[in-house]
Amino acid sequence: MMTVIQTGYGSADVMELKDIAQPAPGAGQVLIRVRAASLAAGDYFGMRGRPFPIRLFVGFPRPKKDHVVGLDCAGIVEAVGPDVHQFQPGDAVYGECRGACAEYALAREGNLAPMPANLSFEEAAAVPTSACTALQGLRDHGKIQPGHKVLINGASGGVGPFAVQIARALGAEVTGVCSTRNVELVRSLGADHVIDYTREDFTQAGQGYDLILDNVANHSFTALRRVLTPQGKIIPNSGHSGMGYVFKAFLLAPFVRQVSSMYVATANSDDLATLKELIEAGKLRSVIDRSYPLRDTAQAFRYLEQGHARGKVVITVTA
Repeated sequence: MMTVIQTGYGSADVMELKDIAQPAPGAGQVLIRVRAASLAAGDYFGMRGRPFPIRLFVGFPRPKKDHVVGLDCAGIVEAVGPDVHQFQPGDAVYGECRGACAEYALAREGNLAPMPANLSFEEAAAVPTSACTALQGLRDHGKIQPGHKVLINGASGGVGPFAVQIARALGAEVTGVCSTRNVELVRSLGADHVIDYTREDFTQAGQGYDLILDNVANHSFTALRRVLTPQGKIIPNSGHSGMGYVFKAFLLAPFVRQVSSMYVATANSDDLATLKELIEAGKLRSVIDRSYPLRDTAQAFRYLEQGHARGKVVITVTA
């Protein structure tokens, strides 16, 4: 099967199209014929090998042999291993898998859900990691409640569009922060207020937010706390700004009430099912910036590396 493997750490030049053996599902595993995959910040960190602890997963001192890149996928179940009860061959699924940029990929049953009926494979592949990051950050760590005033810093990137829509679905009053070219996009996603960061610094506005989901890390925690209510909370999600920001939050959280500790979001069946309900109810949609064929995955990484993707970058694998 054709895959995109990572041969080293560095630029997108470490990505190589290669034909390797098709995997077989083991106990609790599902083999997916991948129709589409999407790239996330974690894929970028894995390519760079920074922060260093990510090499514990990708491989040290070099990536593991035939390490296939990509985590998020959507496709058709090809086969199931022993002890898989929810899926059978022919089912359309989406979720988190091992090596999404390939014609076939393995996933644990608990990381998949039935694909939303009203999405294409490309739209579904854009959802798992980014939407689960938004959902878990807002609902589980931010404890968002109806009527809360929520600010999404970085409202037009990979996580931001999902965060705007999920916060609205949970009953919050949402302010999105983005650049000029993305103002109308963020407004179309349901944001009650949109701040163009090229014209206004939201940390100087004096607004009292109950929750800030920070996907950009372009302001100090001191500046962010200025615009929080006394019981407000900052949820750090660094994206391309690096892990130093969330590590600082980890150190501060025990001592500064308004700063939440770092969190690692994972796509799981329950949350994917929740997202499926929101999508099928018309309350959540994917925003796709660009789509690339599998053979051009390296080019997709080069674009992602620029840090200006408007929504998700998707890889189309098979027709």
